Amino acid sequence: MGRADDGREVFWAGPLPQAVAAVGASTAGLTGERAAALLREHGPNRVDAGARRGWRLLLSQFTSPIILILIAATVLSMAVGDLIDGAIILVIVAASGGLGFWQEHAAGRAVDALQARVRVDTEVVRDGGEVSVPVEDVVVGDLVVLRAGDVVPADCRIVQAERLQVDQAVLTGESFPVPKSDDPSPPDAELPARGNALWMGTHVASGTARAVVMRTGRDSTFGAVSRRVASRPASTGFQRGLTRFGLLLVRIMVFLLVGIFVANLLMHRPVIDSLLFSLALAVGLTPQMLPAIVAVSLSAGARAMAAHRVIVKRLDVIEDFGAMTVLLTDKTGTLTAGTVTLTGCLSVDGEPDTEVTRLARLNAGLQRGFPNPIDAAIMTGQPPADLGARIAEAPYDFTRQRLSLLVRDGDGPTLVTKGALRAVLDVCATARTAAGTVPLDEVRERVLRRFTALSDEGNRVLGLAVRPMPGATAVAVTDEREMTLVGLLTFQDPPRADAAAIRRLADMGVTVRLVTGDNRHAARHVAASVDLASEPLIGADLAACPDDQLPERIADVTVFAEVDPLQKERILTALRHRGDVVGFLGDGINDAPALHAADVGISVDTAVDVAKQAAAIVLLDKNLDVIADGIRLGRRTFTNTLKYIRVNTSASFGNVVSMSIAALLLPFLPLLPRQVLLLNFLSDIPYTTLSTDHADPEQLQHPRTVDVRTIRRFMLVYGSISITVDLLVLGALHWWWHVPTDVFRAAWFVQFTATEIIVLLVLRSNRSFLRSRPSTALAGTGLLLIAVTVALPFSPLAAPLGLAPLPPVVLATLAALTLVNVAANETAKHLVPPDPPGTRRVPRRRRGSGP
Repeated sequence: MGRADDGREVFWAGPLPQAVAAVGASTAGLTGERAAALLREHGPNRVDAGARRGWRLLLSQFTSPIILILIAATVLSMAVGDLIDGAIILVIVAASGGLGFWQEHAAGRAVDALQARVRVDTEVVRDGGEVSVPVEDVVVGDLVVLRAGDVVPADCRIVQAERLQVDQAVLTGESFPVPKSDDPSPPDAELPARGNALWMGTHVASGTARAVVMRTGRDSTFGAVSRRVASRPASTGFQRGLTRFGLLLVRIMVFLLVGIFVANLLMHRPVIDSLLFSLALAVGLTPQMLPAIVAVSLSAGARAMAAHRVIVKRLDVIEDFGAMTVLLTDKTGTLTAGTVTLTGCLSVDGEPDTEVTRLARLNAGLQRGFPNPIDAAIMTGQPPADLGARIAEAPYDFTRQRLSLLVRDGDGPTLVTKGALRAVLDVCATARTAAGTVPLDEVRERVLRRFTALSDEGNRVLGLAVRPMPGATAVAVTDEREMTLVGLLTFQDPPRADAAAIRRLADMGVTVRLVTGDNRHAARHVAASVDLASEPLIGADLAACPDDQLPERIADVTVFAEVDPLQKERILTALRHRGDVVGFLGDGINDAPALHAADVGISVDTAVDVAKQAAAIVLLDKNLDVIADGIRLGRRTFTNTLKYIRVNTSASFGNVVSMSIAALLLPFLPLLPRQVLLLNFLSDIPYTTLSTDHADPEQLQHPRTVDVRTIRRFMLVYGSISITVDLLVLGALHWWWHVPTDVFRAAWFVQFTATEIIVLLVLRSNRSFLRSRPSTALAGTGLLLIAVTVALPFSPLAAPLGLAPLPPVVLATLAALTLVNVAANETAKHLVPPDPPGTRRVPRRRRGSGP
């Protein structure tokens, strides 16, 4: 069999028995006992190692450069004799990291449990019979059974294939499916040329196959590619907004850090103390809890969405789900009832015809490509024993739009073909009418008029044709020629009773647009029934429109008909170039490219495997009301996450600037490094309950994205209020009451910590505090931490922390100025709303789908 340059077996070369024996398998499959043993030995068939857990997640809490520098400086401080101060700083840093670890770990476990509800299964042969198992349970040596729509679960060598075509775009970038067979490939063949090999992560476009698993999980080719690109995952709009926000903080932090450190050195303060103080302020400005807050908010959002029958596979799309402005959807099951019914088997003359019914059932009942609603509707009530004998099959594909079965019928083998009417007409030369068989050209226009009339009534219309093939034992696509049109098949999937869900989405700022491969007449009928009044734009017109003109061309189009899979992706990309956040709802094989390319790929639990794998969100009920519920919950998650970013940033900015000014005005450091870190830790605790907070209706009304300019304005306006009150406290304590240093520090420590918590409760909403109450968990945690903060100067921990008990007059001063702070913030809310509505629409580059 040989080995490749990387030392692994070239399993696609050489005789099949030799290649299979090299992995200790056979072409008959495994026993259940052997498969279980291999699974225990080698672990699950997964590419990724899973989300960070255990010690890796714990260590990640301390990888920030600022934290590492702070730890190093603290260790240096301890080395020169300041053991107690250094130990206290390390304990506070460890506690802060531990809080983040606990939050993220709990969130990760909750999400894992939710995602286990949606899984992709594959058929394997175990103990001589076909069984369905999760993809993660596939092991080397398994014999997998693949049909159209199936995801290839591992790297495999084909044992048997029938008209097999596989979409390998995820690995090779090929635009169209490639044919596969069991013929050996040369050892030095490039990946696209290995025609007898199947690769993990690809999917079957048409045909069937049996294949032996040769590599699984991280050993697969898909696993190797994934490892190479793992450090550069595709980013969502929310992540890109956080990146811009992070760069803003870095610029502010560097400026303040250097300035404060230099100022303290010029004032002849100790170098180590000055460095620790500057670093502590930098840590205070950094939103250390942001990863944990985001993880908790997203996992809470995912749990809430699961209760509404929406399962989130990728947490990072929840905010984009809430920010969605356009939803592209097919019609089956969303705009229609989702129940396909055969309503007519008509002759070419338009009359009911039992022979057309019989031939349609031969084609539908004997095909092995993949189960589909059309064939299921044809076979309703048909006993399997009544079917004829199947000889061979040319499976359906989305290019031909035809399915052909070679069957033993009557005088000999007959080719029975059904498919889209125009695609069937393209391969017909004659037509069978009541007057006999006539040239197709004599009846073509009459057939097309009947097709238009039936489609305008909401029918889906297929053509049915036959061709005798005496002595044939196999069939190829090229045999679909010189056929005889024998009739039409009509199907109904009635529109849903009302368009309330579409109106609900429109009220939320989301435009629903219908994208279907069905003909323009049926699309127009369904669209009109749900108030999507628009003349369909068809695939041929899309193809003729240049890419640079397409965004403007489709700006007001709400119905697209007769489109192919690549055109769906073009529509989606053009909308994104207009600045829309685009969701795509699909459940078919041909929807996979668009699901990958969308900001939010949405599928359903009953979809084909490749659609479920490509989607970021899976619906347990396929209807637009479920999507509307999910969007509302996504916006609530986004709103609560943004509360942390805005309030924490403004409070931290105010605190850092206040302490920087105080460090220049006072003959001592206004707070010790350990006090700065402790107040940062304590004030972060209430934020961990933000995921439980309520959102006002107006906060959920419109799509929104992270806008750095809005955050910067918020930080400057509300941070300035905080600075003003802080300096009033400084003046009252130092120049009015002349309090000792340790009392001053205790007062400032209490004031900073308590004020940030109170301001969080005030600025979490545009409404007045009394009209928009926080959740019980948020309010309770906040009040508890305020009580703890006020009690600390009177506790046994006061001396180690450098605090002293506060006289009643100081407590009264702090309380009065805190009320001033609250009043100032409430007044400012009328001039500069904390949470401005709407979304900033900007052109967005297409995000790659990668493996």
